[in-house]
Amino acid sequence: MADLLVTSPANPRVKAVLALRRRRERDATGLTLVEGYEELSLALDAAAVPRTLLTCPELYSAAGRAGSQDIGHQERLVAAARDAGAQVLRLGRAAFERVAYREGPDGLLGVLPLPRRSLQDLDPPDDALVLVAQAVEKPGNLGALLRTADAAGAHAVIAADPVTDWGNPNVVRASKGTVFALPVATATGRDTVAWCRRHGLRIVVTTPVAVRRHTEADLTAAVALVVGSEKHGVDEALSTAADTQIGIAMCGKVNSLNVSVAAAVVLYEARRQRASKRLHD
Repeated sequence: MADLLVTSPANPRVKAVLALRRRRERDATGLTLVEGYEELSLALDAAAVPRTLLTCPELYSAAGRAGSQDIGHQERLVAAARDAGAQVLRLGRAAFERVAYREGPDGLLGVLPLPRRSLQDLDPPDDALVLVAQAVEKPGNLGALLRTADAAGAHAVIAADPVTDWGNPNVVRASKGTVFALPVATATGRDTVAWCRRHGLRIVVTTPVAVRRHTEADLTAAVALVVGSEKHGVDEALSTAADTQIGIAMCGKVNSLNVSVAAAVVLYEARRQRASKRLHD
């Protein structure tokens, strides 16, 4: 069956895609937006199949992908999505630029099911390394946390008392699509603590006021590393539940790092310790 062609920015299909920028619409439909070749490739590799794939071949070379080989990659992605069951809509440039939400669009945007998981869906291994992000406000930071957790080999990321949702297009974008590749869940802080206790994870909270440095804590066993919101940090309930509180040495005039940077520092310290332990064992 031939791909549908849409040229008008006022087309109802275009308006339906635009509506998914609103959280209420994402929650109601169970769908979200994923834009870009790299993000969609990762989603497809993780068996996340677009319901609809919007394409604009005219833009395939507009985002620095002028080489015929790169354009071939994009065409193969479209074919793979179509074979997996996605409906493919070919948009005119004006229509695609209306639905695109990032600068320099590359002509690919998918409508995918939300990455919805509960704590009960997570099955941590005995040496679990889990990142808990409590009440992180900025979608870009939550996405960056997920991307960092994936790079550092974390087993899952939990959004505790979330302010934004995993399906926020800016979360998906900042995560480079890893929101579909790495197990994620949403829960209250209280339920997160109970889940950690049930699975034998030590709760390690990062806070600027901690006396113990992150390099002094044992992060080799099953552990949940907790970071808090940009403004308020981890709340009192989670701080009280912590088995250990750690801080990162600050040598300048500011007293804290961006939450995604702080998480990266601690996650990679955990990875370093675990690699060292395996070597010695």
